Amino acid sequence: MKIIVFIYLLFVTINCFSQLKSDSIVPVKVQDSINQRFMDEIVITASRISERILSSPVSIDYLNFDDAQKMASLSCFDALENLKGVHIITPSLGYKVVNARGFANTTNVRFAQLIDGVDNQSPHIGAPIANALGANDLDINKIEITSGTASALYGINAINGMVNILTKNPFIHQGISIQQLTGINHIGNINTIDPKLFSQTNFRYAQAFRSKFALKVNGSYTNGTDWFADNRADLAPTLNAATNLIGNNNPAFDEVNSYGNESPNRRTLTLDGKKYVVARTGYREIDIENYDIKNYKGDIGIYYRPKNKHELSFTYKGALINTIYQRSNRFRLKDYTLHQYVFEYHSDVFLLRTYLTQENTGKSYNLRSLAENMDRVFKQDDEWFSDYVFAYNNAFANGSSVADAHKLARNNADSGRYEVGTDSYEQKKKELVDINNWDKGAALRVKSYLSHLEGTFSWDKFFPDLFEKMQLQIMNGFDHRTYIIIPDGNYFINPVDSGKNLFYNKTGGFIQLNKDLLNKMLRLSITIRADKADYFDWKVNPRITAFFSPKEELNFRIAYQSGYRFPSIFEGFSNINSGGVKRVGGLNIMSNGVFENSYTKTSIDVFQFQVNSDINTLGLTQEQAIEKNKGLLKKNPYTYIEPEHVRSFELGFRGLALKKSLFLDADIYYNSYDNFIAQVETNIPKTSNSDSIPTFLYIKSKQDRYRLWTNSQSKIYNYGLSLGLKFKCNEKLSFLGNIAYSKLDQSNNKDGLEDGYNTPEWMLNATFMTDNIWKNLGASMTARYHTKFEYVSFLVNGTVPAYCTLDTQINYQFKQLGIVIKVGANNLLNKYYYSMLGGSSIGGLYYISLNYAIKK
Repeated sequence: MKIIVFIYLLFVTINCFSQLKSDSIVPVKVQDSINQRFMDEIVITASRISERILSSPVSIDYLNFDDAQKMASLSCFDALENLKGVHIITPSLGYKVVNARGFANTTNVRFAQLIDGVDNQSPHIGAPIANALGANDLDINKIEITSGTASALYGINAINGMVNILTKNPFIHQGISIQQLTGINHIGNINTIDPKLFSQTNFRYAQAFRSKFALKVNGSYTNGTDWFADNRADLAPTLNAATNLIGNNNPAFDEVNSYGNESPNRRTLTLDGKKYVVARTGYREIDIENYDIKNYKGDIGIYYRPKNKHELSFTYKGALINTIYQRSNRFRLKDYTLHQYVFEYHSDVFLLRTYLTQENTGKSYNLRSLAENMDRVFKQDDEWFSDYVFAYNNAFANGSSVADAHKLARNNADSGRYEVGTDSYEQKKKELVDINNWDKGAALRVKSYLSHLEGTFSWDKFFPDLFEKMQLQIMNGFDHRTYIIIPDGNYFINPVDSGKNLFYNKTGGFIQLNKDLLNKMLRLSITIRADKADYFDWKVNPRITAFFSPKEELNFRIAYQSGYRFPSIFEGFSNINSGGVKRVGGLNIMSNGVFENSYTKTSIDVFQFQVNSDINTLGLTQEQAIEKNKGLLKKNPYTYIEPEHVRSFELGFRGLALKKSLFLDADIYYNSYDNFIAQVETNIPKTSNSDSIPTFLYIKSKQDRYRLWTNSQSKIYNYGLSLGLKFKCNEKLSFLGNIAYSKLDQSNNKDGLEDGYNTPEWMLNATFMTDNIWKNLGASMTARYHTKFEYVSFLVNGTVPAYCTLDTQINYQFKQLGIVIKVGANNLLNKYYYSMLGGSSIGGLYYISLNYAIKK
């Protein structure tokens, strides 16, 4: 509240000074049309109605096509990171994840992504694969992004926010446009000799016929080499610390981006009277993956206007994806396809929309499972560890040091393994990536569908005279969606009837009332939404907002919102056995009996470590050490999954100053989460004898491992603020800047539960843009800074270092020819950084693009 008051007082002061006549205070004169743009910018996503951004009752920002093209970002989608409070993580060059207000992860099911109001998620993932099925740059008119829960209006699990990419209407934006972007990356990368080419080709065609019919066609092809994931930090540095085997001497060495040497691939061996944790050797990702990107996407739309303000349309969208994707493991998406069919009829009174999304993972595969099973088809675990023990004992008996004996033992046990680059390796890889069983192969073979129907009706538009007298607006709407999963026997099964598909339905509806008071200076709004999903009861989400504008330049807002997030398909129904760990959905039909009989893996890890330490340092027998430490074991306290719930409170301010050339937007929020959906790792001993349980939980082969979707038992709170400004200095120079602060306030009861906040505490952006510096020459520069933050996931935990990047571009317009040439650089200084752990290291990308447009 103090910050909002401070901003208000600051604006009052600025406005007072702007009235003075002193040339030293008044900025360079700006055209009225430019000033008016801040006043009249229209958004629709915040309230599902057209409203000026100054009047929006919740936090929303926008990016129009013209501004995005002037920025130094590679694409309009990438330019979203320049907006207030937006956090983007980059698992790969072809897969970027948008988030706001905390709890970021590589499969961000808390943040929705729409194209013209249509959800473009991949059904089985529950989230989009970046902009793979989205609009290409030439067809983007504007992007609106809402920070904070939008569940009350949309009901699609958008409890962190949503982005709505609005495309160009073919009745208004006609003609042919072509864009060719060519660049290079991997300059100075130690993993490649030469820089790699990057190319993206976009085209758009739109034509209207007699103002009744219109046709629109878009296409895009992206080709390049992905960023490499080659983090060699050890994830298990202390497992053998009691025997002074650390660093490269650690026989349990587990590099971040090396797979097949994780916890399920380790054993505790007794050698020379001591306990050592030893892992299989595994393969580095950079050795088993070529990192090629080849993505295709396109759409075709047919539009018909039967009468004034009515429009009927049918759109087909398709995508063929070949890139890296990441969730708990990293995947190669190969010949992965998405198809979407959209039918819509709308007027200024109503909207009716239905769409079907079809997903096929094609020939995709799991990189970790590939590495694990490449080792096992060479030599099964029992044989490999037996060979290791024999070779170690022989080397140690012949005078080798402990560290050298371990290295000799590994070389001996690995003798004859498949070597990357050989014909035998490639042949075996070809076999493994086609086996749809992660205990034996690596294939990802999922087919799924999402069908959706929704409608809205604006009563004030239907009875305009009546509602105008009452100064009232009323809208109501409904939606229904069905997920259909075809069980493949590995990723998904139907535990009730193995011969039938899985169905998951959700139905909801809302009503929204807006009331103007005090001569329209005050607007009160209330929205009530109810949703019902299979396996769960009805949930009610309210949204209450108040907007107050004592004068056009000063606008205050306050909002309370509630949002529910139902478990995604993967969270509810998954059934994967990967590396000896069964990842099971949290619904009772999938995990019946597991919660009740399991122990948390975090307590088992501590127990096993302490037993080994006591054997090695205190000289206890195994039985004595187990008896001494069995109290460290903890039963799993979690249970079957329930919908996640967030309550959000927000204060905000928008204003204009300096003769309306300065636009400022600020907000403060506080969120409270109940039943926060996350994962817990648990193990079940293969015995029902209570006296034997500690011994079974010490020996890995005598327990079954699970990773379960469940809910936190405690409330989780986070809060933050953001401040953004846009300043039009004159006709040629403008500045955009923002700063965001985000903090996890409290998170108790963490034992075994995954609830990574994964968000920088501070994020800062500053963009300078110039038009017509000389004739038609323009330029821009963006500086971006993120503080270090803790990153928690099942692939890797640790600290993401702070990073600062600089993007820049210059452009020249040949207006008579309809050509724009742009030369730019992302991460100009080519200083490699991580936006997350377990993902790619991001370097500089330098490009030139050419846009050619023939407008009708």
